[in-house]
Amino acid sequence: MKVLGMGNALIDVLALIDSDKTLEKLGLPKGGMQLINKERFVAIGHELEKLDTTVVSGGSAANTIVGLSYLDVPTAFIGSVGEDYYGNYFERELKDRNIKPYLIKGTELSGVASTFISKDGERTFGTYLGAASLIKSDDLKASFFADCEYFYVEGYLVQDYDLIINAMVMAKNAGAKVILDMASYNIVEENRDFLLDIMPQYVDIAFANEEEARMLYNADPEMAVSYLAEILDIAVVKTGKTGSWIQSRNDKIFVPALDVHCVDSTGAGDLYASGFIYGLINSLSLKKCGMIGTCLAGEVIKSLGAKIEIDKWGALKKQIKEITN
Repeated sequence: MKVLGMGNALIDVLALIDSDKTLEKLGLPKGGMQLINKERFVAIGHELEKLDTTVVSGGSAANTIVGLSYLDVPTAFIGSVGEDYYGNYFERELKDRNIKPYLIKGTELSGVASTFISKDGERTFGTYLGAASLIKSDDLKASFFADCEYFYVEGYLVQDYDLIINAMVMAKNAGAKVILDMASYNIVEENRDFLLDIMPQYVDIAFANEEEARMLYNADPEMAVSYLAEILDIAVVKTGKTGSWIQSRNDKIFVPALDVHCVDSTGAGDLYASGFIYGLINSLSLKKCGMIGTCLAGEVIKSLGAKIEIDKWGALKKQIKEITN
């Protein structure tokens, strides 16, 4: 196993909206991820019934792991699902991609991320965690981490401090590099002190977008990536339509984004991470890692959802081969 991921095991229900007034009506901050209770989940569900929706398995870390599996990287995933249709659907999709599932089965309903996609491609989440939130520190086993080279964890789990620290310690003890994706500016805002405390101790590589980086350091992306690089081996700050800043020690570069039409930005950061980690596994330069990440991110935003369609991967692999040569 090359990469082990851990995150919220979610089902994504995706809907395109004509106006951001829908978000205002539901009390969801545009571009953010807000955790909701069962009552709000039901209310949002009523709104989704009025819209055309697409249902796919999701969750930030799971999306990244699935992307790596399409690049033929041996992977596994830790998460929690319910004993229900969505939980079985999620597990079946992992197995179909040859991803080893370490799934804790909970008594709650499986988690659902209601995802509203604005006209400009920006996505806003109202997330009912359900069973996804039931994974606890005591559920982790050292055997999950055996032989993994990279441990990738999504920032959405950061609110459970014991879980995050125990997982990172287990990964370190197994000799793995720890990769953290900060996930959402809401998460960074609420857990800033904790993040700044654990990153120098346990994290080797971190991904952030410009909003998350600004929330962390109150700095622009170029400055923020340098601040992160002072405490990490590799830091990446993504700037959306323009590209990404990457730095390791004093080596700092900027990789431009691709000029493509964005239908839905869901999964862009997740697939960027897939490509970047693939580059790391293959000992490529920071620039080539960023280029592969950019290639995958540029493809996933062309269509609805956080997955790249199966028939696109053949051409993508050819593009990646050209980058690696």
